[in-house]
This record gives sequence, structure tokens and C-alpha cells, in this order.
Amino acid sequence: MNPRLDIDADGVGRITFSDPARPHNVLTAEVLRDLDSVVAEAAEAAGKGTLRALMVRSGKPGSFIAGADVNAIAAFAESGDRQAGSEAVRQGQALFERIAALPVPTVAAIQGITLGGGTEVALACDYRVSDDGDGTRIGLPEVQLGIFPAWGGTTRLPRLVGLRAALDLMLTGKAARTSKAKRIGLVDQVFPAAQFEERSRAFVRALAEEGDPGSTGPGRRRGVVARILDGTAPGRALVLRAARKQVMKRTGGRYPAPLKLLDVVARGAGRTVAQSLELEAEGVGELLESPVCRNLLFLFQLREGARKGPWSDGGRAAPVERMAVIGAGQMGGGIAQLAAYNDIPVRMRDIRHEAVAGGLAHARSLFDGAVKRRTLRRRVAMRKMGLISGGLDYAGVGRADLVVEAVVERMDIKRAVLGEIEAAVGPEAVIATNTSSLSVGEMASKLDRPGRFGGMHFFNPVHRMPLVEVVWGEGTDPDTIETIAALVIRLGKVPVITRDGPGFLVNRILGAGLNEAGHLLAEGCEVVALDRIWTDFGMPMGPCRLIDEVGIDVVRHAGAVLADKLGDRVAPAAPLVALAESGRTGRKGGRGFYRYEGGKQKELDPTVYSDMGLPSARSVPDAAHARDRTVLAMVNEAARVLEDEIVSSAADVDLGMVMGTGFPPFRGGLLKYADDRGLDEVLRTLTAFRDIAGGRYEPSGLLARLVDAGESFHGAFPPARTTPPARTRPPASAPQPPRPTDAAG
Repeated sequence: MNPRLDIDADGVGRITFSDPARPHNVLTAEVLRDLDSVVAEAAEAAGKGTLRALMVRSGKPGSFIAGADVNAIAAFAESGDRQAGSEAVRQGQALFERIAALPVPTVAAIQGITLGGGTEVALACDYRVSDDGDGTRIGLPEVQLGIFPAWGGTTRLPRLVGLRAALDLMLTGKAARTSKAKRIGLVDQVFPAAQFEERSRAFVRALAEEGDPGSTGPGRRRGVVARILDGTAPGRALVLRAARKQVMKRTGGRYPAPLKLLDVVARGAGRTVAQSLELEAEGVGELLESPVCRNLLFLFQLREGARKGPWSDGGRAAPVERMAVIGAGQMGGGIAQLAAYNDIPVRMRDIRHEAVAGGLAHARSLFDGAVKRRTLRRRVAMRKMGLISGGLDYAGVGRADLVVEAVVERMDIKRAVLGEIEAAVGPEAVIATNTSSLSVGEMASKLDRPGRFGGMHFFNPVHRMPLVEVVWGEGTDPDTIETIAALVIRLGKVPVITRDGPGFLVNRILGAGLNEAGHLLAEGCEVVALDRIWTDFGMPMGPCRLIDEVGIDVVRHAGAVLADKLGDRVAPAAPLVALAESGRTGRKGGRGFYRYEGGKQKELDPTVYSDMGLPSARSVPDAAHARDRTVLAMVNEAARVLEDEIVSSAADVDLGMVMGTGFPPFRGGLLKYADDRGLDEVLRTLTAFRDIAGGRYEPSGLLARLVDAGESFHGAFPPARTTPPARTRPPASAPQPPRPTDAAG
């Protein structure tokens, strides 16, 4: 049974969660049924006097309870049955209320990851104790799934820690370290990790013997302002107004969950717990009907699916105990810092002392930022920084299990450096190139061991962007890909496996949208208005601002590579070519479409139009027209990516575009957006653009065939079982269902 109840001779009970089939404890339907049974057993024992205090704990190191079963939540969202969703919430609430009503003191003993329903289990207990380990985090991330805490979390947390602290946790979805949890009153005691089992047992035993822990201290003292804001109706109204304003500023009102959460908190204040719980149930039932919730749950499942590929259970992936990074620029320094952050010793190598020093300084600045944001303690950051070393030779590189090449984006230089790396490392070492557009196969052609070589394309900035494209060259061995993908997961990133091809997945698709923005500029569109159309659509920034961010020179180089391989239909728009030739580089150089000071965006640079060879008199474009010109250009290119079998599933496209470009998560991804909009309408719109703008809008053959067959992207291209994108679908016929050995139905 999971969980199980044990009661010792002194009347101290322990409910222990330990799922034998999962790395973390999850509150599945079966687990909740077992929990219901052990809570009933505990209540009976308490009534008989054989249970005097109860601890809720985990039998898994590094994890208390990681939350509820997201697949079950997604099933309710897909069903669209609001009442069924609300009723399921009420059942969970009733169980947690039975925990809260136990007639003996209850303690949640928290070690490791504690999220969502796990945090709500802890909130249902009388006391919470935790260890001081760096891996312990307590959070309520439900808003990231399009819902909010509804097993009592939204009701109990404000009553426990105050309104402001509760909203900070629930609206951001960010998990708190134990130091913050103690500071706001979420946990009563923090014990040293090495003594946690002993100290937490003593805490519970004191409750059993004395009826009071005797060691919780005076609790969190709140100042006058805090007491007014958290404890009075006018104060709460002020806090809620400010929170709503911040939510609207951050989300534009596109995500209903945080707004519904604020509504439930506001209406529940001053009401009974039972009344507030009913507001939770009704609110989540309403959210489960929304397309935003379905799309966020869909993306969560895609992300988890990418993490749980063949490499997740060992498979053919080799362990990576040491890494090396060749090239100590900003990208190389970022990769080295990411490795060290995840406790992997790493050696940086470059040809200049200044470059090595710059790479080390960049890594140190990232650790300093983590300390400032309180995601790392200073001593921990210093220890991790000590895992990075650097130099001008290959000393130390030969011991690496995996080497990332991150030198300048030129084929001749990369091939020369890769030859040096291969000569320096052992025969089993994996070598990966961090290229954004160059052919992995061409790089591998001169290597003696091409099977141990693949692509590992990080996105900039490395510490923020969650996606890594793992590129499968023609000669790459399957175990090499699994080794790289397993490392990506260990580094906390999301891997998407792609075949070798111009621009791989993300840059090829994104390039189509950015290039079309250049054509719109040539037609008279105003820069700021064009950027606003993308942000109104939900993108994190507009196309011109994004070109500045990536680097005008980088975009020009990538565009030239794509045009060389894919032909005139992707030829760079004339304004973008002229802009690159003007010497502007974007944010890193202080001048692009916009001016930058200290790396921060300022106003539009009005001279940018003359540098593009365009008149300064501009017009505000029709928003729907400009949006479709850019977004549907990306949809059309994504269809060609599937035709060319760069990836094998629509899910890969959506995950890559959301994780790699910030495509609006509430829309579910680029191809999910196209499917929801209707492929027949997409085809009609592209055909109309072709008649206006020319052959670059010729609809892909795949799109036309899908419309003829009444199919969708996700229906015709479901997630594949095999590690590499499977080259099995005939490109010139109606879409065929994937073979059973290649893809899941």
C-alpha cells in the first residue's frame, strides 16, 4: 500500500509515501484511495488512544510529494465536463479535511521537492518541519497549468502566512527555499539535513508526550503595515488590487487562472473554510473548461514526454562525470556555468587568455545573480564556481566524458577545432557542436569517430532558455544521442531530437517569420507597430526587437545559410540585408532597430530606416494581416520541416517553438494554434498571400494533403517512440499513419 501507516508502542504514527514505480511521489487516484484508507485507520487509532501524534513523511530521498497526477487533470480538461472536474476537486478537499480534522497533532516532515498537492497535504497538517538542504523546495505551481491550488491551498495558505506572502507563492508558481518558507511562517522548524530524521521524530514525539512542540518559537512577527494589509478588509482590498494590476501587466489578461485565483481569495476572505473550499471547487471546474488550461496542460505533457525518452531510464546513455567546453565566449561561459550549477566539473579552453578570463567572469556573474535572487546560497555558489577551470591548452580536456565545441560559427574553424578535440579525448568520449545552422554531417565528415559526434544547440542566454536541440547526424550513433539527451535533462533543460538540416528546427521556422517581418518593413510597416502586433499575439517580444536580441549579424548569417540550402523562397528580405551591412549588431552593440544603453532597450533609432534603404514615413499595418503574414509563414515552414522529416511529430515542433522562441504557451504551440484555427482556413489564407506576395507563400504540399484528408498536424504526426525522427513517411502522398514500431497512436 502507498502510503502506509505505522504506529509505534509510544503512540507515534507515521504515514509514509513511497511509490515503487516512480522517482517521485505523485498523488494519483490510487494513492489518494490508499491515503483515504490510512487516514481512516489513523482516526480510528486516535479514537482508541493508540495514536497520540502523527507524522506524514516520504520514504524517497529528495522528494516529499511532487504533486497531483497531471494526466488525470488533463483528462478532466479534455472532457470539458465542468461538474465532473469540480466534483473531483471536492473529493480531494474532503480527504484533506479529514487529515485536518484528526484529533491528534499532525506534522508534515518535508524533505526535497514538495509541490502542488504535496504542499496542500502539508497545509492540512497542524505543523510543518523541513530540512535545510539546497534541494528542498515548497511551492504551488498550479497557475502554470492553467488552474490554481484547490485542495485547500488557496484557502489555507493565506490564513497561515498572510495574504501577500500567499499570493507571491501562488501567482508566480515559484517554489520557495526553506529559508523563505520559515521566514513567512510556512514551516515551523528547519532542521539540519543530516539530523532531519532524528530531529523531526523528536518534534513529533514531544507532541505526543506534551501536546505542544515546545520549540516553535514566537512565530513570525508582523509589523503594523503587514497587520493592516493582511488583517483588515481595506488592507486586503489594496493588496488584491495591486496583485491584479501586476497580473494584468505580466499576462495581458490572457491567462485566466491567476485572475480566478484572485477572485476566489477575495470572495473567500472572511468566510468559513467550507465556503472557501466550495469557491475553489467551482473556480477550478470553470478553468478546466478553458482552452488556455487545456493548452498549458498539453504543453506540460509534451515537456514531460521529452524528458522521459529512452534516455530517462539509463538505456544506452553513458554517464557524464566531467565536461569540457571549447570556446570561452558568452555562450561557452554560459554552458560551463550551467554544467557547474548542476555539479559537473568543467574545463573551458580558448586560444586567448582574455577570452578564458571573460568566460570565467561571465560564469561568475551568473552565479552572483543566482545569489542575489536567493536561488543559491553564497557558499554553495562559490563551491559550484570552483568546478570551472580554464586554460589555453587541452590539459584536462582529455578526461572529459563529453566536450561541447562552442567556437565561432564558421565551418572551416569548427572542423579544425573538432579535429583537435578528437585527438585530445578518449575513444568513448562524446563530442557535441553547439551550432545554430551549420551541417553536423559536414563537420563529422573529417572525424575518425563520427558516431561519437552530434549537435547540442543551446539557445542564448543559456541559463534562461529551456530548449536544447539534440541534432542527429547521418553518422551519429544512437547511444551518442541518448547520452547528449540525458545530459540535457540533467542540466535542467528540455531536449528535442532533430535530424541534421539547415537551421534544424527552431531557427528554420523562426527565420521564416523574421524574414517576413523584413518584407513587411519593405512595404512600409512601422517598426514599433510591427513589434506590438507580435506582443499583442502573445510573443514575448516583436520580430524587430528579437532580431536585435539575437544579433543582426547572427540573423544575417543564419539567413544566408538557409537561403543557400533552401533556395530563393527564403532569400533574406532586402531591408534586413542592408541593416546587417550597415554595421549595426543589435543590443550587444548598442544599436539595432532600437538604441541600447547598458544593455537595456531605449527608444527606436529613427535612422534605422535610412540604413535599411527605406523612407522614414511609415504606416501602421493592419494587425490581422501582419500577424498572419508572419505567423502563418512559420506554420508553412513547419509543415515543410515535417515533410523533410527534420522532426517526426507535431509535438516536437510545438515544444521547440514554445521553449525556444517563447511562442505563446496559452496557444499550445505553433501547430496546435494552426490545428485549432483550422487547416482549411490556414490554407486559404496562405493561398491569398501567394497571390499578393509571391511564391514564398506557396502552401506546402503537406498542408494541402492534410486539408484534403480532413486531418490535423497533431493527428497525422503524433509523438514518436523511437529516439531519432523516423524517416518513414512518403513525402509526396497523402499523410499515412505512423508504423507501430515508429510512433504511438
